[in-house]
Parts: sequence; structure tokens; C-alpha cells
Amino acid sequence: MKISLLHLNIVLIVLLLASCGKKSETTSAEELSDEWPELDSFHNVMSDAFHPYKDSANVAPVKRLADEMALEAERWQRSTLPEKVNNDVVKDQLEKLKVGARKLADQITAGASDAEIGASLTTLHDNFHTIMESWYAGGGEKNEH
Repeated sequence: MKISLLHLNIVLIVLLLASCGKKSETTSAEELSDEWPELDSFHNVMSDAFHPYKDSANVAPVKRLADEMALEAERWQRSTLPEKVNNDVVKDQLEKLKVGARKLADQITAGASDAEIGASLTTLHDNFHTIMESWYAGGGEKNEH
């Protein structure tokens, strides 16, 4: 009986040590599929433009960033989509985002009122969130913004 318990303890110790080993430092294809750099790039600009408006009705940042946001939306719409969002729904949403971002930049150039700018920015932000939610739903995550 003692030999059996000794063997069992040795097996358990070996399994414990094996489970505590160093994880592989290589990046798997699954880990890479959790990245969408164009989403992150657009999000950075949108965040800098939208939050000052949302928090205090400050449209100065969106006026400064509107052209950059339109360019980011266009780059994003032209990019190769990750597999989990490579579908017609997301492609349509990206097209809508691109058009909306250009419309906002053109409104600002044409001298639109702060109220018009705010309304367009809010609509654009909502469109962005629709895309972002598609991304996180496809990845099994929920993102709070």
C-alpha cells in the first residue's frame, strides 16, 4: 500500500510541476484574431472628439479632429476585415461610418452650428458603437465604452 501511495504522490507532484510551467511566448492565430487595429485607430480619434462633447458640449475637439476622423473611417472601410466580422452587415456599417464621418467634416467646413455638429457627432458615435459591438459579440466579449 505504501508503494502505491508513494507512486501516486510522485505522479501528482509531476503533474503539479507540469501545470505550473512557463507558458509559450509565441502568438497563436487565435490571439492575433483578437486584434483589429483599424477599430482601435478610429476609436482613439472618436474618443478624443466625442467625450468632450458628451461631457460638456465642447465641440472644439471635433472641429479639430473631423478631417482626421473622416480619413480614419475611410482607411477602415477600405481595410481587410478580420474573419469574425468579414460579412455584409459590417461592411455596410463601415460604409455608413465613412459617409457619416465625411459628412461631419464637410458640415464643420461649411460652418454648421454647434447643435448640428453635436447631432452628427452623436449619430456617428452610435454608428461606431454598432460596429464595435459586432466585433465584441463576434469575439464573445462585451465592451463598455
